[in-house]
Amino acid sequence: MENPRLASRYAKSLIDISVERNNLEDTLNDIKLLDAICKQSHEFELMLKSPIVSAQKKLAVIEAVVAGQLHEITMSFIKLLLNKGREENLASIVNAFIEQYNEIKNIKTVSLTTASPVTEEAKKAIVGKVANFMPGTTIELKSAVEPELIGGFVLEVGDRLFDASIRKKLVDARTMVLDTSYVSKI
Repeated sequence: MENPRLASRYAKSLIDISVERNNLEDTLNDIKLLDAICKQSHEFELMLKSPIVSAQKKLAVIEAVVAGQLHEITMSFIKLLLNKGREENLASIVNAFIEQYNEIKNIKTVSLTTASPVTEEAKKAIVGKVANFMPGTTIELKSAVEPELIGGFVLEVGDRLFDASIRKKLVDARTMVLDTSYVSKI
């Protein structure tokens, strides 16, 4: 069961101890590795959430999967989660950690969705334009391809959405054509 408050608290604790030990960047790399594992393997997440699998077996699986790639702080943190029975929240804790890290470092994630793949030059230009409106902020661009857009792009910056896609224009045109509110005024 998702528990954002719990995830936020555990993530904050991990950030605090990483800062205290001057190991925040290494911990971030470990967290990104765990995030990739959770996203790539649904079975891994199911194993973490399973009440049938013992904590010792879960630890053995985690150690086998990461094979010594995690630093001491992160591994101790995972053992703490297992001891407290909170391992099912690992994915949400990982996400909360990344969000809090981005907040600390003033990193904003920008999502770009296009109908076809975009060149690296175009991506850099978009990041440059967005950075002009957000001085002092580091921009992290996530791009995706959705052929359903037909053309154009959709840009998400924080809670703002800029939809300059052909699909949106077609939907707007269809809505305008089907709008019969003017008929009652005749």
